[in-house]
Amino acid sequence: MTPKRVAWIVSSTVIAIAVVTGMALVAEADGAPTSLGAEATVGSAATAPGEFRAYWVDAFGAGLYSEAEIDKLVAETKAANLNAIVAQVGRRGDCFCNRAIMPRTDQVGVTPAPFDPLQTLIQKAHAQGIEVHAWVITTAIWNKLTPPADASHVFNTHGPAKTGRENWIMTRYDGANRGGADYYLDPGHPDAADYIASMYTSIVENYDVDGINFDRVRYPDFNLALNTPSWGYNPVAVARFQAATGRNDRPAPTDPQWMQWRRDQVTNIVRRVYLESFAIDPSVRVSADTITYGYGPQSSGGWEATRTYAEVLQDWRGWMQEGILDLNIPMNYKREHFTTEPNNQLRMYEEWNAFTKDHQYRRQTVVGSALYLNYIEGSVAQIRKALAPSAAGNTGVGWVGYSYRVPDALANANTRTGDASRQELTRALTQPSEYDSLAPPVFADPAAVPGMPWKATPTTGHLRGTVLTPEGVPFDQVRIDLYDAETDAFIASRLTDGSGWFGFVDLVPGRYKAVVDVERARGRRVAVTTVRQGMLATVELTPSER
Repeated sequence: MTPKRVAWIVSSTVIAIAVVTGMALVAEADGAPTSLGAEATVGSAATAPGEFRAYWVDAFGAGLYSEAEIDKLVAETKAANLNAIVAQVGRRGDCFCNRAIMPRTDQVGVTPAPFDPLQTLIQKAHAQGIEVHAWVITTAIWNKLTPPADASHVFNTHGPAKTGRENWIMTRYDGANRGGADYYLDPGHPDAADYIASMYTSIVENYDVDGINFDRVRYPDFNLALNTPSWGYNPVAVARFQAATGRNDRPAPTDPQWMQWRRDQVTNIVRRVYLESFAIDPSVRVSADTITYGYGPQSSGGWEATRTYAEVLQDWRGWMQEGILDLNIPMNYKREHFTTEPNNQLRMYEEWNAFTKDHQYRRQTVVGSALYLNYIEGSVAQIRKALAPSAAGNTGVGWVGYSYRVPDALANANTRTGDASRQELTRALTQPSEYDSLAPPVFADPAAVPGMPWKATPTTGHLRGTVLTPEGVPFDQVRIDLYDAETDAFIASRLTDGSGWFGFVDLVPGRYKAVVDVERARGRRVAVTTVRQGMLATVELTPSER
């Protein structure tokens, strides 16, 4: 299979590149920009006909292990009038695929190579008009004391047995390096962050996926106290924080500057995957399974007081506002039948529904609900709420259910088989039944996946770049200021990541000036380039070191 990156660059002019080495290179003007892309109403989705309807299909049981299981999965997805599968192909540093940076899974029961679970799923699902979104766990990379058999697995190459910069494992403030059973990569370690981004882009590059899906793109649970973000203490990450801030202390978990720095490391990964995936295949939908712990911001004191933002350091509202996700999938895992305080999960579900619908900006959201925690009538009620408008009149674009393998509370309790529960769920979704008093059934008819107007008919463009020494050494955490090249009006700033990479999305077409003022460099370095609608401009700056 020819990688999509090669096919795309040969067949399209979407990438406009300006290379700068110690001086500005001025690209041809297309008209002057004025600002970042014009914002839609905060709550309104970028509307398009259709409705996103999907199962999450995890890799910890039947569904992806053989061609027969995939045939069954596709048939049952279609029978329920769903149109997408969010398939867990990146599980614990491995891949249920043959062509990615992660090694192929050695899970017992998976048909041996050359069988490729992801490729087989794509072929079978696409033949039935069903999309495939490749779900990858971001930071958790192993959950056993015995190391993986494959020597190339990241746990073996950069796990706890390694020292210095070669150790990418996240540690907690008290020195622990496991959360529950899991080991994690630290997003603040530059090499770990590079690897994480490549997990996603290597799939986009080598498979005809319709989307790439972030999971656990955040700092871990198992914190030392509520709203005490206790992870991220890999020594390399701490040293980078100190270099960025001029501090020399080991910050406490709730130190505001340290919290924001860690939050930014996660955001940097999302931004990089968004733009690098766009460079490979602009039609790929980038989504994230996001956190909705407890009551919504309406009850918990605002967005910044939620456990999402304050404890696991995941700023998905900011990602939506910036436009570095195409689709937000809040994991709104609540029991419809828990209706009393202080654990009124029905209320929690409705609050997070409203918040996500009211904070879509220029992108889209679909609500994810927990099939496994609910009885079928509760799941149907939650799906109807997912599809209904918020009190402010904002609607999402669909629903995702977790999970295909465990489709209701009875299957979760092992009092009914998953197959039997799934059959009943399909009946409840598509036919009049005792599970739903409303008509017509919630998914009575098939529907198409909604389009992405910002990609199908774009009015803005994007910019990415790197800041490297002439020898190729990255400038880490240096500020890039973006200006309108015609008026010199300031647009926005970014810090480079550990690879010297930076990016801006949704820029009004026109000429832009990217300015890096590096303390270690001999003066300012400027790149001027044109951003065109629907395209990605690339700049490379190579200031000299002192």
